[in-house]
Amino acid sequence: MSEVEIDARDLMPPEPMLKVKAALATLNRGARVRLLLYREPFPLYEVLRREGFAWTTTLEPDGTYVITMRHA
Repeated sequence: MSEVEIDARDLMPPEPMLKVKAALATLNRGARVRLLLYREPFPLYEVLRREGFAWTTTLEPDGTYVITMRHA
């Protein structure tokens, strides 16, 4: 399984969303996109839901949200 990681912890909106959408547009079945942020991306969840992706969100001890996305 391949995984693309996007470390967007130091990026300002809308750059994280743009990077995620670009990565998802070329995502193969079985592959994942892993996004790292210091805030929970609530607007992204609606985009993922609408476009047929599944995701998990975890909060790391350092305050990093890790959102792992894949085709549903």
